[in-house]
Amino acid sequence: MRQVILLESAPSSTLGNIIVVSGAFLILLILVKKFAWGMITNILDERANKINTDIDNAELARKKAEELAEKRETELAGSRAEATKIITTATETAETTKAKIAAEATEEAVRTKERAKAEIEQSKKEAIAGIKSDVADISVKIAEKLIGRSLDATAQSDLIDSYLEKLGE
Repeated sequence: MRQVILLESAPSSTLGNIIVVSGAFLILLILVKKFAWGMITNILDERANKINTDIDNAELARKKAEELAEKRETELAGSRAEATKIITTATETAETTKAKIAAEATEEAVRTKERAKAEIEQSKKEAIAGIKSDVADISVKIAEKLIGRSLDATAQSDLIDSYLEKLGE
């Protein structure tokens, strides 16, 4: 019988337990809402704000990094263009200098050649003049010895000069 009593009292105590647990749960919900819910939502809101701020800061940092990368690329392109310009200018200057030096060397060679020709011509004239003079003197002396008398040196010199000019031509 004892078992029967437990069975009969069990449904009323189970219902009572459900009511007590439900009441305790409702009281717990009311207390959590009144005292803790505000703090929990504040903590969650602060966390959400912090995450949003961190995301915004990360986006700003990414944009700034992109801008710096673009600026660096622009400066690098400018440096490349400037280096190319410097190389081009140096090449053009070298070519101009090369042409100028070659022209000056050619002019100097022509001047040296002309000087040498002039010196050779002058030496040739001096040699011919010296030979004419020597031939005239020798011819006069030979003629004097052959003829046995003194000839007019000036007349004889003029005669020899005319013969030598004909020979030179």
